[in-house]
Amino acid sequence: MDRLEIGFIGIGAVLTLIGLRMPIGVVLALVSFGGIWASTNLTAAWGLVRAVPYQFIATWSFSAVPMFLLMGYIASHAGLTNGLFRAMRVMLARVPGGLACSTVGACALFAAASGSSVATSAAMARIAVPEMIKSGYDKALATGCVAASGTLGSLIPPSILMVLYGVFTQQSVGQLFMAGFLPGVLSAAIYMGMIVARVKFTPSLAPPTDVRIEPGELKAALREIWPLPLLIFGVLGGIFLGIMTPTEAGAVGAFIAVGIAAMRRTLNLQMMRSALKDAAAGTSVIFIIAMGASMFTSFMGLTGVPKVVANAMLSVGDDPLTLILMIAIIYIVMGMFIDSIGLMLLTLPILMPLLNAADVNMIWFGIIVIKLLEIGLITPPVGLNVYVINSALRGQVALPTIFRGALWFMAMDVLTIAILVAFPAIVLWLPAQMQ
Repeated sequence: MDRLEIGFIGIGAVLTLIGLRMPIGVVLALVSFGGIWASTNLTAAWGLVRAVPYQFIATWSFSAVPMFLLMGYIASHAGLTNGLFRAMRVMLARVPGGLACSTVGACALFAAASGSSVATSAAMARIAVPEMIKSGYDKALATGCVAASGTLGSLIPPSILMVLYGVFTQQSVGQLFMAGFLPGVLSAAIYMGMIVARVKFTPSLAPPTDVRIEPGELKAALREIWPLPLLIFGVLGGIFLGIMTPTEAGAVGAFIAVGIAAMRRTLNLQMMRSALKDAAAGTSVIFIIAMGASMFTSFMGLTGVPKVVANAMLSVGDDPLTLILMIAIIYIVMGMFIDSIGLMLLTLPILMPLLNAADVNMIWFGIIVIKLLEIGLITPPVGLNVYVINSALRGQVALPTIFRGALWFMAMDVLTIAILVAFPAIVLWLPAQMQ
């Protein structure tokens, strides 16, 4: 058996074991170890285990992951995200489907701070969905907008997915952060536009709510949430101006979040203990997957599978549009069964030679990949955000109803990707302005 055959068997083994619900980081590490053992010898396999994970995790850019996670958990546990939905509701009170549009805006800000689609979906499901259902909103619309909007944290910086993508592809994490900002805003705007259009054509989806804005209510709402946008834009501004690296920005962001919590008198030992514990747990999971993926990259390079796959796909068509279409199909199909971090780290070692051969801009491609991964979070049968919302609502809204509501937002994600493909400048303009 030659190395190429071992490589394809390894890919099949990975997909099979993931399908059996084994942890993806463990699967990648075990298959890589066994594959290199079969391709070379046991000494080489043990050498991989000793060297590759440490060399990869010791990358300086990776230290941004725990820093941004800590910043997000401090912001969440200290209550800096409280009042987002109420503030957005006041600002969008007179817009058709205003509660759903408010949910999109609140989710975008919450996700940008927490960096977790799951945390955003769970929190907003408890806050916004009952309010919308109480106001007579269609259950599919109410839950679908939370499921889809929760994914915006992957695109609106700071984003853990962008850090991982930047390290794996050796691209500037700071430029990736800047590249994701405008597409993130565009995604939220398209979601809101779709909600408004649907409600105008079918008013029964979201009956008008009698929201009376009392004098000073908007000012009070903005006073409650101002620290969060200030924190996010402060971090991004430091990166954009070249004052801080992403890792330094994460540390500064965590420090500022602690300062704001202290100023608002929500800082205490229990809050810090919970934030540190959650950040450590999240970092551990991500690093285990990343270490397995780094071993899998070495295994794939040894077998020559990426080169064969690249040549096969280039033989179908070598123009970037055809390649992006084929890759999009792969990500959407596989995203139905594999979580976003695992899917990205599993596929990048195979696709990078193809993208380099086609001279695809890797910053632009990173944003396209993250949009495709967002779709995977709300597609059946394993749309993680949908299950999180169903669990947060304790089964009050059936899974098929939530998936049906998310379908409209999936269509908007496809539209957003088409716009980003047609107009790459939306992605690349801000990175080009960085000092």
